[in-house]
Amino acid sequence: MSSELDWKHLPFGYYPTDYNVRCTFKDGKWGEIEVTKSDKIEMHMAATSLHYGQEIFEGLKAFRGKDGKVRIFRLEDNASRMRSSAEGLLMEPVPEDLFRKMCLMAVKLNERFIPPYGSGASLYIRPLEIGMSPSIGVKASSEYLFIIMVTPVGPYFKTGFGCTDICIMRQYDRVAPRGTGRYKCGGNYAASLVAGEHAHDLGCSAVLFLDPKEKKYLDECGPANFFAIIDGKYVTPKSDSILPSVTNKALMQLARDMDIEVEERHITVDELANATEAGACGTAAVISPIGTIRDIDTGKNYEISPDRKPGPISTALYDRLSAIRLGEYPDEHNWNTIVDLD
Repeated sequence: MSSELDWKHLPFGYYPTDYNVRCTFKDGKWGEIEVTKSDKIEMHMAATSLHYGQEIFEGLKAFRGKDGKVRIFRLEDNASRMRSSAEGLLMEPVPEDLFRKMCLMAVKLNERFIPPYGSGASLYIRPLEIGMSPSIGVKASSEYLFIIMVTPVGPYFKTGFGCTDICIMRQYDRVAPRGTGRYKCGGNYAASLVAGEHAHDLGCSAVLFLDPKEKKYLDECGPANFFAIIDGKYVTPKSDSILPSVTNKALMQLARDMDIEVEERHITVDELANATEAGACGTAAVISPIGTIRDIDTGKNYEISPDRKPGPISTALYDRLSAIRLGEYPDEHNWNTIVDLD
């Protein structure tokens, strides 16, 4: 392990590691995998990724478990979602076996940066695909670069598993109704930055966006999926404009395992009055429990957790998912990929 790092106090940010792995699609086929120490990309100034947004990425994590084994959580789901994103932006999909092989290589090559068990930290894995062909006309690239970089990270929120406040503001849309919302591309995140900064100015951690067509239904919560506990059920928005979160998918399955009914459906704003728990969920934080949802336009506040403590269902789901990733609870759904470090 890297001795200079304070594992228990790592920020959620970039820290340089030893290697990244790359592969280029050119002349109609994927080439050989390249291992490099360079953190730079050499590219043409007219590359389609720079001018026309042909850029997609993923985020997943590797954990050192209680038994000393290193596990990557739901690798296949991230590979599948990245292929979907590529198809949505007319990019070359990365074959799942190549995605898997390069993830494992990147983790093994940077083994000394995998945080120790019990530190609360993990090794974040960032796959990235970008269009490389120069083009001034609007068209898809014929050449793509696929990179997997890794970096050790601490908790996404400094408060850890504690309640934050979010807000609803109807002046912003995250994506268009039939646009790129379901794909993990940089443009979606860039489009949310102004709204996110506005939320921070108001003392909130994120914006709970509404559907971009009717402004009636709940959409995404900042860069994460949203869920609420309503009438004892795990309820989460369903829409073609929402990125299908791998973490939310896992939480829904765990809820079913705990005999909690799950509903994926449209959720209206006024239903928040009946929510006893709510949270934003994603790879970075797993679950970020919500204390209050402030509707800025109407002035109404939805007090989800008056005592500012995570609810029992959110806590149980968070603990169960965390335990599976660390090898503390049986991996009944075969979500973990064990990394052979020998």
